[in-house]
Formats: sequence, structure tokens, C-alpha cells
Amino acid sequence: MDYGKTLNLLQTDFPMRGNLPQAEPKMQQHWDETDIYRQVQESRKGKPKFVLHDGPPYANGDIHIGHALNKVIKDIIVRFKTMQGYDAPYVPGWDTHGLPIEQAITNSGKVDRKKMSVPEFRDYCKDYALQWVEKQKAQFKRLGIRGDWDRPYITLLPEYEAQQIRVFGGMVTKGYIYKGLKPVYWSPSSESALAEAEIEYRDKTSASIYVAFDVQDGKGILPADAAIVIWTTTPWTIPANLGISVHPEFDYVLVEAGGRKFVLAQGLLEAAAKEIGWTDVNVVQTFKGSELEHVLCRHPFYDRTSLVMTGEHVTLEAGTGCVHTAPGHGEDDFVIGQKYGLGVLCPVDDQGHMTAEAPGFEGLFYDKANKAITEKLQESGHLLKMSFIQHQYPHDWRTKKPVIFRATEQWFASVDKFRQTMLDEIKRLKWTPEWGEIRLHNMIADRGDWCISRQRAWGVPIPIFYCRSCNEPLVNETTIEHVASIFEKEGSNAWFLRDEKELLPAGTVCPKCGHDHFRKETDIMDVWFDSGSSHAAVLETREELQWPADLYLEGSDQYRGWYNSSLITGVAVKGQAPYKGILSHGFTLDGEGRKMSKSLGNTIDPNQMCNKLGADILRLWVSSTDFQADQRISDNILNQIAESYRKIRNTLRFLLGNLSDFDPAKDRVAVDQMSELDRFALLRLHRMTDRVIKAYDTYDFHVVYQTVNHFCAVDMSAFYLDILKDRLYASLPADPARRAAQTVLYDALTAITKLIAPILPHTADEVWKYIPGTTLPSVQLAELPTVDASLFDANLEQKWEKFSGVRDDVLKALEEARKEKLIGNSLSASVHLYPNAETFELLSGFDRLDLLFIVSAVKVHHPEETAPEGAQMFKGLAVKVAVADGDKCERCWIVTPEVGHDSEHPTLCKRCSGVLKAGAAG
Repeated sequence: MDYGKTLNLLQTDFPMRGNLPQAEPKMQQHWDETDIYRQVQESRKGKPKFVLHDGPPYANGDIHIGHALNKVIKDIIVRFKTMQGYDAPYVPGWDTHGLPIEQAITNSGKVDRKKMSVPEFRDYCKDYALQWVEKQKAQFKRLGIRGDWDRPYITLLPEYEAQQIRVFGGMVTKGYIYKGLKPVYWSPSSESALAEAEIEYRDKTSASIYVAFDVQDGKGILPADAAIVIWTTTPWTIPANLGISVHPEFDYVLVEAGGRKFVLAQGLLEAAAKEIGWTDVNVVQTFKGSELEHVLCRHPFYDRTSLVMTGEHVTLEAGTGCVHTAPGHGEDDFVIGQKYGLGVLCPVDDQGHMTAEAPGFEGLFYDKANKAITEKLQESGHLLKMSFIQHQYPHDWRTKKPVIFRATEQWFASVDKFRQTMLDEIKRLKWTPEWGEIRLHNMIADRGDWCISRQRAWGVPIPIFYCRSCNEPLVNETTIEHVASIFEKEGSNAWFLRDEKELLPAGTVCPKCGHDHFRKETDIMDVWFDSGSSHAAVLETREELQWPADLYLEGSDQYRGWYNSSLITGVAVKGQAPYKGILSHGFTLDGEGRKMSKSLGNTIDPNQMCNKLGADILRLWVSSTDFQADQRISDNILNQIAESYRKIRNTLRFLLGNLSDFDPAKDRVAVDQMSELDRFALLRLHRMTDRVIKAYDTYDFHVVYQTVNHFCAVDMSAFYLDILKDRLYASLPADPARRAAQTVLYDALTAITKLIAPILPHTADEVWKYIPGTTLPSVQLAELPTVDASLFDANLEQKWEKFSGVRDDVLKALEEARKEKLIGNSLSASVHLYPNAETFELLSGFDRLDLLFIVSAVKVHHPEETAPEGAQMFKGLAVKVAVADGDKCERCWIVTPEVGHDSEHPTLCKRCSGVLKAGAAG
């Protein structure tokens, strides 16, 4: 007789290998066909809402690993909140305006920008952006991201642009928008003003020069033959110099050096003298900076004066403490220039070339002008020292080229008027991590007014008109709403296709002079105004969403970007932040902790990874990292994650395989009818469930990963499931003890499947199809398992945890005996235990130690007995392994003297022959 066929062996069609690259696309197709997103939303209708508002990625190029990280984190949260019982819609979005798309179209060689009208060029940009929206959408869906992909928000859509215009109008109405001549970040490579969020700092080599400005009128303080020494790393701004700033409270000295007299800050004299090369310095006089106010110097090579002014912005960090001041090329310079009535001189054009206002240098690119200007200073004897330094310098984040400060007429949002409200809002938000509050607070506290105008074509126009007669700007609630209503129907291209009369309400006249002829503003809005208006364009207009959002979630670079611009527009228009909480994540690094770069060849392509390992492996990697810091990823790391996935999958398969004959509706066993081992396993299951749900709630997904992994590998596979095999395989199918074990396995299977569903949606849905007794078509429609606190028994838990430690020691002793060829598998062993008093008391509380240790016999000796020679020593226990007496049962493999007592089944033990007879009897 083949006794192997009488065992309750694993039976399941659930495959051992996931074959995720092939299986996931089929499952995603099924989700699309059954519209799983709508099913989930319908099932949660009327529940409390949780809205995670998607920060829009830029529609240009394939997604990278940073995109994947961001979208997967969002998806995990939305899926968890849905299963927690919330109505958690997810509306994905895209940012589609801006310079990169203009450049991509221009550089493609397919169009001649100069021969096209603005509307034609904008149509090309629109088509290009929408193509990338569709490509990125497919790539995000391949990651298993669930959302309303049929109705995303896109910043170029007419309804979005109309709401953006209304946000702008709301800020105009409250007096927050103004036009002014101020120095702004200007990108010659982009030919446009930039916001702070569009700046990144990179290393740059710059000229470092010390220049003497001869005194023209010392006001009785400085002698006529003295010179004030300034230091700058931007020689090209010397033609724009109108003054010199000193700190009113600093001490300044008049010194003799090299046969000349110079003035500089006392605190920087030593460093400056060393740098310039002065060897014999004699201090002639000391005075406060305030005493130098209104001294007049001569410009080094132009026939004009340079006024000495006092300002708190002057520091002793570097240079001379006498700051070269060009109001057209620096914010502090501009402010102090306004205070002293200097005016603004900016002899640099849009392309970065010197203008006729810089005689002798006109036509030179500003960077090339450095050499010509320093040579001029050298010739005139005003250049004291020139060297070169490498320092961090602002660059255009798109073109990667240096930017300059340049005074131009721009439109600004006056942040100062509602800064305190923003700072108050920041205090009441929920921050994850907590340091995010300080970061955004400091950025808002320190930032200047927001330059919102851009000199580009592809974007939302600034809806302002100018009177052709008196040049007075025209913008009010009526004109804003008129433009918005047109954009709502036709999109913002209407601004370029329609004339002014069509874009204005009938009968509009200039409120200043009464004329009725106008011209349109040609600038567009900063793209951060686009995405920063999404709370109004999306949260307020989509009925399934709500304002404010519960959560904004992006990379830590967005404190200066989307978090910042959204806060400004939200507080400006509604007096409140558009989000209740902010969660930020770090950036992806390679396995060695280096930034990812194509030039280094250390990038990970999420598309290729899905095709190689599967999206669930990538998602599991996301959950395994503490994403609030920077995360490492490499092929080696992903292979380790794949191994963790395999263990989780094998655990689930084992559970499924042992439930093929289990009907939860009729086979469940009550907890009070279970053995201590089963109750301990249930207790551990609910402890795990409790910890996992709490970790999800606090966005600690790495804790979820670790907890589930530990439960599957240690609590289940290495302990409970290992012990259970004999009971599951060798008992009668309907044996109450076996049904009790299956009850625990069923609860573990359903709980694990639900708990991993937000992270491993493909695998969880695959498992769900095989779980007996499920009625829902997808685990995505299920709710999270509940925690039964009544199962928590501290005494039971402590007892079995201590036993687990003893069991580990016994298993080590068995492994050693196996290495020494004393035994084969553990069932061929008999174990003699020599415990101390404490361990003896512990072991006496357990029945059938042979089953718990998976051996054929166990003898616990009294603590007074001495362990024999050869026993392995552990803390509180000695273990002697011997070969078990008796014969091996052909069915269960236990070695026992009872084998052969039943003539009908002479190769079976007493238990197995009894099981067969009972089964035959029916």
C-alpha cells in the first residue's frame, strides 16, 4: 500500500514561482476590464474621506526611479486608507507647461520656431506634452498604481487653466499682485526670469578681485588720497556700480600699504592684506562705519561717483567689509539703493550681453566681459589683486547654466503681505518627518516676493491688459472672470488667437484716461504658479475630492517648490493651507550611496526592472526602505528583496496548500477549543497585525516590511508551521486538532494577504483567488483585518517565547548531531534534556515535547542529574542527542517501538494505523 497517498499533503494550484513580469500585465488588464478603481470607489461611497493630492510630475521623458518611488509610496497609502475604511480617491496629475518642452520642440529639428506663430508653436508643445502624458501613464500603471487614469488632471486642460486664472484674480483682488523693477534671478540661457525654486547651486570658477575706489569727497573723515577697497566675484557688474555699502557698527581702518592709503573693515584687514600681498601695513586711523556715510568715491573708469552707504546686510565673512553695490544686479544692492535714491542701472540685456550703458564693453557676453573689465581696472591702477576661486553659484535648473541677478520689470506676488498667516498655518500642520516644519518655516520666513512672470510662450498667460494711450495696467474681477470663462471653453491659446476687444468685456475703458484701446501682456506665469494652483483647479472642482487635502507627498526638494507655491496661493486666496499634512521622502542613491547619474552608469530603470523582476519586487523595495531619508538601490539590493519576496510567497503557498479541504463556514474551531500552541500562534498573528496597521498609519512602511517578513519567516515558517506539519499531514482530515490548526492558518492567510495588499497588490490579488470562502472578487475591495485584543495573554506569550528560546538550543544540538552523521533528519533522534531548575519548571508546562522539537522521543531529566559527557551546553540547559529506539513509521517517519504492533499495517506506528482504520470506518 502507498501510505504516502493517505497523508493530507499540500494541495494548491497557486504557483510556487510568481513569474511577475508575465503575470502582472495580465492582472492589470483584468483590473482595467473590470474597472477595479470604480469598484473600490463605489464600495467606499459615504465613508469618511482621505484625500492624497498628487503633485504633478513633468510630462517630458520616461519615468525614472525617483518617479517610481514617489508614485508607489502614494499608492501604498491610498490602498491602505481604502482598506482601512476610508473613501480614498486618487486623481493623478501632470505638469505640462514650461521651458523644457519648448526646448524639446525647438531642438527636435522638426519645426522652425522663428517661422511659426505663437499659437502654432504652442500647439506643438501641447501635442508633445500629451504624448508624454500617455507614455508616463502607461509606465505608472505598469507599477500597479491604482487611480482615476481615465480622468487625470492636466495643467494644460482648459478647465484647469481657467481656475488658475481665477486664483491669480483672487490675489489681484486682495492687492497681492504688483509690477515692479527689481533684480531677479535671470537665466541668459533661457532668456527668462526664474523663481527661487528654479535655481540649483553648482560649483563654478569665478574671478576674485580686489578693487580700489578713489575718494572724491571724504566729508572731512577720509583724506583725498585714500581709496576704499571692495571685493567681488562678478567683475562684469563693476560698470553698474553706483555705491559702496559699509556696516554702521563695524570698525573700519585707514591704513598705509605699498605707498598708498586704503580703507577697509578692521575685522578683515589681516585676511585681505594677506590675499592682496601687503607686507608692511600701518593703521593710521580707526572709525565706525556710520562715520563714512555719504563719503563719495570715483568710479574706477566712468565719470561718475560711487556713494558710501550704511547697511545691515554687510558681513565680515569674506572680502573687505566694503561692499560693491550695483542696484541693478543684487537684491540687497537694490534695497539699499532705493533707500539712498541711487536709481537702477542694469547694462545687461535678455541674452546676457552688455549694453550701451556699459561703454567700452557693449556687445560682450557678461562672462566674457570679466576679462576686459579686469584688464581695464589693471590699466587704470585700480585692480589690487585678481585670483580665481571655486564656489557654489546659482544655476538654471533646466539648462544647467549660470544665472545672473538682473533688474527687470516683472510681475510679483507680495508674499510679505500674508507671510505671518503662512507661518501660523505651518505650525498647525502635521509634519512627517517633523523637521519638515522647520524647513518650510525658514523658507517662508526668509523668502522675498515671488516673481511670477516669465518671458516664454508655452504657459498660461498673465491676464493683464495695458491702455495703449497711458500704459495703465488693467486687471480687475470682471476682466479676470471674462478671460477665465473664455479659457474654460477654448484654453489659453485664446489669448494669442483673439484680439484684445474679444478678450475684454464689451464697453471696457481705461479707468485712468477713458480710452478703449488696449494691448495684452506678453509674459506667461511661472510654472510653479500652474502646479501651485492645483488645489483650486482639482480639489475644489472634483466632487470626489475635498479641500484642503489630507496629505501632500513629494520629495524633499518640494519644500522650495510645490509645497511652497501651493501654500502661497492657498493662503493668499483662502487664508488657509491647502493641505492638512506634508510627508516628504528622500532621493534614490546607488548601492554605494552615490547620486544616480547616467554618466556614472548607476541608474535603475523602473520599466526594465518591471520586465526583469516585476513591479511587486520594486514595490517591496520601496516598503523596505526608510523612505523619509535617502534610499539605496542596486541590482544586488533588488536580488535580496526578491529573495524576501520568495519567502513570503512560499509561506502563503504553504498556508493555501493546507487549506484545500477547509471550509471556514463549517470547519472553524473556537479559540477556547484550541491548544496553547494554536492560541499562541493566533496571539502572534494579532500582535503582528496590530504593529503593521500602526506602522502603515505612521507611514513607517519599512516596519511593515520587517514585521511581515519576520512573522512569515520566524513565527510561521521556522516555528508554528514547522511544528504543525505532523498534525496537518498525518491526522484525520476532520480531526479537531487539525481543524484548529487550519483555523489559525486560515486567519493568518487572510490577514497576511490583506496586510500586504497595499504593497504587493498583484501577489495579494493572485492569492485572494485561491483562499477558500472569499466572496469579494478582489482583495482590493476587502477591509483590513481587525485586531482581537482579547487574545493578548501576557503570561501565555511570555511562556511560549521562553520555550522558543529553549527550542532554538535543541535545534542547534540536532543540527550538530546531523553534521556528525549521528542522525539523518530530526525524527531519527531521541533527545535527552538536562535543564536547570528554572528551565525544568518551564518544560514541565508542555505536553508532547517530541512534537514541538520534531523528534521521536524526549526525556527531561531532573535538575539534580548531571549531563553526560558529549552533551551540548547552553544557558540553563544541556542537550544530549541519541538515535531513537524502534523502527521508522512508513507513513509519518516517526521512530518508535510501536511500529509493527498492528499486523494489518506492520510498518506503521500505532497512531497512523489508528488513523487509517478510523478513516476506513468513515
